[in-house]
Amino acid sequence: MKIARLLLRLIVGGLFVGHGTQKLFGWFGGPGLDTAAQGFDSMGMRPGRHHAVAASAAETGGGMLLIAGLATPLAASALISVMLTAINRVHLKNGFSNSNGGYEFNLVLIGALLTLAEEGPGSLALGGEEPHGPGWAAAALAGGVIGAAGAHVYAASQPEPQPEVPAEQPAAEAPASEVAEPQPAS
Repeated sequence: MKIARLLLRLIVGGLFVGHGTQKLFGWFGGPGLDTAAQGFDSMGMRPGRHHAVAASAAETGGGMLLIAGLATPLAASALISVMLTAINRVHLKNGFSNSNGGYEFNLVLIGALLTLAEEGPGSLALGGEEPHGPGWAAAALAGGVIGAAGAHVYAASQPEPQPEVPAEQPAAEAPASEVAEPQPAS
């Protein structure tokens, strides 16, 4: 079981690090922060840049903690928060099936994160057999729910972006050759 938990941490943590750095830095063919921020804005997660940075940092940092086997319940909580937000804002409307863009894969990741929070990272971890168990898994889930709810409340409290109104341009002056000369009365 030592190797299985190590592999689970490496795979799941690596997926999250990859996904987070796609948004943060544009690595691995990702959009980068500016485009990710626009995407968050379009999902109603205003301001988009704040949410893009928070989600990307949670994915990158949480994934790195999982890989290292450190603070596993905290990492799980941060990552569950991102997955619950993704389900709510992106995948839920597509139904369950991953093949239709649904939330199936998000649930698998949440399940893996809860398993690691409950069982611990294993002895092949920098944190060793850090605190774990059913209470830690429940705390990770509760933290994830609170984090996702907080992100939604914050986004809803932000003003909707106003469309840009182009500044009025002064009327162009006609060239002198096109200005009509006053004609004498006949």
